[in-house]
Amino acid sequence: MAKATPDHDDEPDQPAEPATEGEAPAVDDADDEPTTETTGTDHPAATADPDDQDPDAEPGAATATATGAATATTKKSTTTRARAGRNPTGGGGSRRHRLAAMEAKRKRDARRRTLILLGICLVCALGLLAYPVFLFAQDASLRSRPVGSLGVSADTAGCLPVVKHPATGNQQHVPVGTVVPYTQLPPDSGAHYDTPAPFQTHFYTVQDRPQVETLVHNLEHGYLLIWYNADMSASQIKVLKYITRTYSGSDPRDKVIAAPWDTKTDGGAFDGGTNLVLARWYADPKDPGNAAKQQGIRLACTKVSGAVIDRFHNDYPVADSPEPNGA
Repeated sequence: MAKATPDHDDEPDQPAEPATEGEAPAVDDADDEPTTETTGTDHPAATADPDDQDPDAEPGAATATATGAATATTKKSTTTRARAGRNPTGGGGSRRHRLAAMEAKRKRDARRRTLILLGICLVCALGLLAYPVFLFAQDASLRSRPVGSLGVSADTAGCLPVVKHPATGNQQHVPVGTVVPYTQLPPDSGAHYDTPAPFQTHFYTVQDRPQVETLVHNLEHGYLLIWYNADMSASQIKVLKYITRTYSGSDPRDKVIAAPWDTKTDGGAFDGGTNLVLARWYADPKDPGNAAKQQGIRLACTKVSGAVIDRFHNDYPVADSPEPNGA
């Protein structure tokens, strides 16, 4: 009897071909770790049913197809997890890139602040350098201007008539520290200390003014002494200071000093409520040592006028004094 050949449908299923080297096993790990990408369908890939396979297909083809689909899904999941690991926040590049961008911005901001600070310092430095230059130029300009153009006009200076009276104290020196009781306040003649104030200084403030008795000696040497009220306005004092700067040469005519008079400490108010007294110690130029011919001459004004000062200086020159050659 012939041996029966087994029916093809009764053959046992062929085992699946082993995965090639380098391929992941055909296991869907979707349940173990979720993925952020899909495989193009809402359902996981299904293993092909052997009963539905083409009877002419090679054994194991269905299994290989399923294995390949699972491998592709696994690779996509792995890629998605790797991308998620590089960008855990889901946008803007990796953490390393974000830190680098933040550091670059910090450096840009620091450079910007540094440049702004340098600009401010440069402007301040230029201002500090320019201010002395401005003062020097202004001073030079004032020195070149006629004295008569400084201050108010003679008509608006509020001056009283010139006053003359007999002078006292010719060559009468007293010890330093002696307080001389002058008849006229501020004085225009009288006893004085042995040494006058230096020729180089033409303007004094309350802080640096010499003693009254020292300045009276300057009157004896032919100086024009401008006593100004220490409480006079700052603008008027400034104009007076500019006027004295025009007398900064070495000519005897430059014997001009402006000094403050404090009515509280020096005693005595200005004539008629004025703010300035122009004082000269006059002597006959032909007989300067004759005390009987000497006079104290004064002119009181309310406001500073270069025109008034210049005219008084010309009317009573240095040469008409007891000791015109004195320093």
